[in-house]
Formats: sequence, C-alpha cells, structure tokens
Amino acid sequence: MSSAPGEITIAIADDQAVVRMGLRALIDSEPGLRVVGEAADGGAALDLVRRLSPDVLLLDIQMPGKDGIQTLRDIAAEAGVSTRVVMLTTFALDEYVFAALQAGASGFVLKDSPPDELVNAVRVVAAGEALLSPSITRRVIDRFGGHGAAPVDGVGTLTPREREMVAWVATGRSNEEIARELVISPDTVRTHVSRAMLKLHARDRAQLVVFAIRSGLVLP
Repeated sequence: MSSAPGEITIAIADDQAVVRMGLRALIDSEPGLRVVGEAADGGAALDLVRRLSPDVLLLDIQMPGKDGIQTLRDIAAEAGVSTRVVMLTTFALDEYVFAALQAGASGFVLKDSPPDELVNAVRVVAAGEALLSPSITRRVIDRFGGHGAAPVDGVGTLTPREREMVAWVATGRSNEEIARELVISPDTVRTHVSRAMLKLHARDRAQLVVFAIRSGLVLP
C-alpha cells in the first residue's frame, strides 16, 4: 500500500514481539505516521528496508544474531537507500552510541522514554535532522574525543568559524541553542553548519558529531 502525501512511513526491528506491538500501537495512533513493517532480527530488518524503503527505521541495538550495529552498517552499504535509522536501546552505553553514530545512525531513543519523545524522534529524523541528546553526546565526547584524533577529509577546508560550528554541533545543541550561546542569529549558525556539512560531505548533524570527535574538533 502506498503512503499518503506527507505521511511518514516507519519500520520497526526488535526481537521482542511485545516491544514491536507497543511501538506499532503508539505510532499508528499518531496523525501522519504509519508503520509499514516489522522485523524480529537484523536480516529481516535489512529485507524490510530493501522492499519497503520506509522513511524511518526504529532499530534495536541488541538483537540476537546480527545486532543493530551490524544491521545499520549493512543498510548504510546499500546503494540508493534513503531510510534514516533511529536506534532503540535499553541502556545509553557510550560504546554503542559512538559505534552507531559511526555506522550512520541519525538518533537514539531509550526504550523507556515517554511516548511523546519517541514520536518526536521519528518526526525529527524523518525531517532530515539528527536527534542527539546533549547529555549522551557529551559523554561520548568525553570518552572518545581527542583519543587518536585524525583529520577527516575536508576538515582543512573549513573556515575558523565553520570549525567552531562543527564543535558546537558536537555538543548536541540545536541551531537556536548555539545562536543563543554565541549571541548570533540562528540563520548565521545554519549557514555555517550547512557549509561545513557540504565541505565534509556529511549526511546530517549526527555525522558531523562523528567527524568532530575523530578530528578533535570539540569544545573544552
């Protein structure tokens, strides 16, 4: 069945049937959102993405067999796939978060998050943004930032202001929050961030965070 104009299509991959059932009930009750498929393991999730091309995939990190991280890598390797992935996790473990960011995740949601946060995550990621919790992002930077930093291709082409904006993006703040911190307009922030993304060939803000950590472009 084809999606209605403006409708966001979602697939769910989790090995627990009760979790999938709850997520489906929640999402299908929201206007403009529709679950188009479910998967109980990584292989089935990859097949769903190939067949249905949902706008968003909610993907459990910890699944038996092929886990969420490897499934995410497989999805990222698929040519022409535009599905954006939100990782579902029980624990915000730093190793999982950084590995998922490197593999191409656009956001994270804890399974015990309030329903409105999960719905917001789907809408934000479907709109092309990244969903990054400042607290989780800060922990990842503290854990991995500056360790074996190596310049990412294109970092040398960034202006000082663009490098600064990438570092601010790595804090998990939105354009509006960065603008308030620096006392500049959100449009100015947006312009510099967009230029940095183009130069670094970054898919979204989540990938900018990875580049910032790998290159050591993080705020003290």
